[in-house]
Amino acid sequence: MAARRSPDDEGGASSPAFLRPAFKPWLGFDARSGLILLGLFSAVRVALVLQANVTRSYGPVSILFVAMALTPLLLLTRPGRERMGVAWRPRLSAVLAGLVLGAGCCAAMILSANALFGLGEDNAFLYVAGTYSGLPPVMSDTARLILFGVFALIGMTLSPIGEELFYRGLVHECFVGKLGERGAACLDAAAFALVHLAHFGIVWRAAGWVLLPLPALWWFCGMFVTALGFGWARRSSGSVLGAIAAHSAFNLLMTAWIFFGLL
Repeated sequence: MAARRSPDDEGGASSPAFLRPAFKPWLGFDARSGLILLGLFSAVRVALVLQANVTRSYGPVSILFVAMALTPLLLLTRPGRERMGVAWRPRLSAVLAGLVLGAGCCAAMILSANALFGLGEDNAFLYVAGTYSGLPPVMSDTARLILFGVFALIGMTLSPIGEELFYRGLVHECFVGKLGERGAACLDAAAFALVHLAHFGIVWRAAGWVLLPLPALWWFCGMFVTALGFGWARRSSGSVLGAIAAHSAFNLLMTAWIFFGLL
C-alpha cells in the first residue's frame, strides 16, 4: 500500500506554503479544497457539455479547459506546482511509454465499442463524431486531412493540458494526504470518468435526453481505467507532462479513427 503523507502535508500549517497568499483564507492543499474544486468544475462542465451537445457550439467548453489549466497555476506557489507534478524534465522513456499506453487505451475502447455495440447509435465514437461541428457533408481527401489536423491539434492540447493539470495534478495532490497515492488516483480517475458521461452515456436525441445504461457503464469504466493509465504516466515520468502526453495520444487516435474510420 502506498505510504500516506504526514498530516502536515494534508493541510494545516504547511499548506499555506503551497498556496499564494491571496487564497490562504479560503483554501488549503487538502481534501476539503479538492472537493470544492471538483464540485465547481464538474457542475459547470456537465452543464456546458450537455448544452453544447444540443447547440453544437463547444467554444464555452474550450474556455473551461483553459480555466482548468490556469487554476492550479494561479492558486499555487512554485513549491505547490512542483508538488502537483509541474516538472519540465520528465523521464523521457516513461513519457514515450505513456504515449503508447494512451494510444493503447483508445484502441482498446474503439475495438470494444465496435464489438459490443457495432457501428450503431450506441457506439460512443459515432456519437462523439456527430458532435464535430462545421464539417461539410462530403469531404475531399485534402479537406479531410486539413480538418483532421485542426481537430487533432485542438484535441491534443486543450483538454489534455487542462484536464491533466487539474485532475492528475491539483485534485490528485489535494487528496493524497487523506487517501494515499492509490486512493487519490482512484478518486481523480472516478471524477474524470463521471464528468465524461456528459460527453457520452447521457445523449441528446430527437426525443430529448436519453440515458444509455450499458453503453454508459462501458464508457465510465473505460474512462476510469484510461485515467488510471494517465496517472501512471505522471508518476512514472515524474511530471504531469507524462499524463498530458498519454492523454494527447488517446485523443489523437480517437480523432484519427473518427476522420478516417467513421466519417
